[in-house]
Amino acid sequence: MRHGACDFTLWQFLAGIDSAIGMTNDKLRRQITFEAARLMYSRQESEYYRAKLKAARKICRGWVPESYLPSNAEIRDEIQRFAWMYEGDSRHDNLRDMRLTAYRMLAMLQQFRPRLIGSTLTGHVRHGSDVDLHVFTDSIPSVTGVLDAEGLFYDVEHKEVRKQQETRIYTHIHVQEKFPVELTVYAAAEVRTVFRSSITGKPIERASLKQLRELLEQEYPDLNIDDAAEELGQAMDRFSLYRLLLAPLEKVEQGRRYHPEGDVLYHSLQVFDLARDEAPWDEDFLLAALLHDVGKGIDSQDHVGAALESLRGFASERTLWLIEHHMEAHKLADGSIGARARRRLMQHPDYESLVLLGECDRGGRVPGAAAPELDEALDYIREVVRMCGP
Repeated sequence: MRHGACDFTLWQFLAGIDSAIGMTNDKLRRQITFEAARLMYSRQESEYYRAKLKAARKICRGWVPESYLPSNAEIRDEIQRFAWMYEGDSRHDNLRDMRLTAYRMLAMLQQFRPRLIGSTLTGHVRHGSDVDLHVFTDSIPSVTGVLDAEGLFYDVEHKEVRKQQETRIYTHIHVQEKFPVELTVYAAAEVRTVFRSSITGKPIERASLKQLRELLEQEYPDLNIDDAAEELGQAMDRFSLYRLLLAPLEKVEQGRRYHPEGDVLYHSLQVFDLARDEAPWDEDFLLAALLHDVGKGIDSQDHVGAALESLRGFASERTLWLIEHHMEAHKLADGSIGARARRRLMQHPDYESLVLLGECDRGGRVPGAAAPELDEALDYIREVVRMCGP
């Protein structure tokens, strides 16, 4: 009897150890899932596997058994919890607008038998998500020709990917819309290929134009799909122009005496960042800060006139007035402006905004200062428009 009791106690002891180890593994797995999701939500990592390994090394401080690592689906679900927590109701609006953007692009590219895939289709979107499309053609110029005809701005990327000891070159076309659109170009013969998800290992969900329209009608029954998609496209035309004017400024250098920080784009992004701190919801003011020097990429002799000519019809009169007089703001500050001109400016309702723009302009000249990326700045102003109206 005593021997049997001892065996039973030992069995309980060993079972308890197994249970404790299991609980420890579960806890570690949850911690790794959370950290990997945080890395991906904050865009510090873009690949699930790398995010897992980095998270595991940070938490366990060394080698981690494969069984401790979460699945891609677990991380994706945790990312969605981050999105719900930090983005709130705006996530619903963004998902709708991303699907409308996809609808426009599918209609535009119909001849290439396009399909919508990814988070825009499944609903697993978060801030910064792309609209991902597959297009099927043997002629990349035919795709870019359609984009050119529509007046869209894009970049073509050829990316080498090695999988299972096989190397393949993928062509991606990145289109600048309200939400970034990535077209992955496949050969026409691959249209019936079954692509598998890196998250689930199952065939990916994908939708044609007809199938996406059915989804939109089901999810948003009160929405006029065609009118909403057209309105969304028109609203983005000006942001495409802004990017077209701003991007080349990275190569426009300035005199070091007044601009020790370097190129015009870096300066403009510094000024925008300072303006955002001062007036985070003032679209006109933020645009004036970001765009005040775009003319330097067009006409260095008259950068103010060149900016006004290129932006008229794509910015408000208030934004244009601030850009037109931003050089006079510096004369106001150093006292070199004439009395009559000072009185004229002081009588304008946006005089205080002009003075503030001058302060931001002079403050945005710091070598090595932190500044947002161009797309981050444009995305911020888009969000102001969405939240507050144009």
